Amino acid sequence: MIKKIAVLGAGTMGHGIAETFAMHGYDVNLYDTNEDKLRDSKKEIGEELKLLVEENFIEPQLVIMTLDRITLFTDLKQTVKDRDYVIEAVPENLELKQKLFTQLDEHCPPHTILSSNTSSLNLTNMMEFVSNKRKERMIVTHWYNPGHLMPLVELSYFGNMPDHLFKEVEQLYHSIKKQTIKVLKDIPGLIANRIQQGIAREVFSLIEMGAATPDDIDKALKFGPAFRYATTGHLEITDLGGLDIWCTVGDNLLKVMDNCQHANEMLRQKVKEGKLGMKSGEGFYEYKKEDVAAIKERFAKKLIHQLKASDYYIDKSPMKI
Repeated sequence: MIKKIAVLGAGTMGHGIAETFAMHGYDVNLYDTNEDKLRDSKKEIGEELKLLVEENFIEPQLVIMTLDRITLFTDLKQTVKDRDYVIEAVPENLELKQKLFTQLDEHCPPHTILSSNTSSLNLTNMMEFVSNKRKERMIVTHWYNPGHLMPLVELSYFGNMPDHLFKEVEQLYHSIKKQTIKVLKDIPGLIANRIQQGIAREVFSLIEMGAATPDDIDKALKFGPAFRYATTGHLEITDLGGLDIWCTVGDNLLKVMDNCQHANEMLRQKVKEGKLGMKSGEGFYEYKKEDVAAIKERFAKKLIHQLKASDYYIDKSPMKI
């Protein structure tokens, strides 16, 4: 039974993963090579927990309890020596991850399950240098940002892990109130990111052709398709509308839509000009430095409200595909 967790990497994803496990009662070791980053990550976790209290999502006493369950480490061997489950959230570099998993194979107990938060690297390649026994205990578990708020975790089901171990990992994520899916093919981007990129390609294309302003394009998505997608999957929507209608509309629209095989050139030009979005002060919108914290907090509050509302429809639809 999984009780002790280690999270490797205290950045954007790692701190949220550690926070979530700790919030649900797990003993968590959080590792990073940078001591300042570790300290900052724990402060950030504290601030995120306080916001959850303000929004009546958790009880105030859970803040201290959660923080007390997270222990910071800069020594990898000490971090993982007694852990049941280890998830890495280090940069998307294959050689880095291969080296890390080789070390983990050596330092972890034989029963430890090793996991990667990657959405772009191949599991077979990442576990190339670990023992055959350990390969049976390795899995991709891809979280969505921000990890402590987004419900989805994608689980690889590629045939290397016995069913009883997969079910143990699946149950672990259900215990922290995550919605999991089995990814049956080891494909780049897994499932959710590929769907997201399909939407992104057409959104960027619409802006490039001047079809509408960025604000109106975002509004069209938020109050059109995304409004339904928050409660209903696309295949369910297709069944509701009629497959014949979707077939006809597809024939009419897909031939005139963007089918580019690389990132949008307008997007590439913005990156070249240093217009990276909120981090640089300008992307498709402009941001004043003094407003950024408030904008991020407002975004988090929206997700918290959505997470509350999702209790009404998650796992309760009578329709199954």
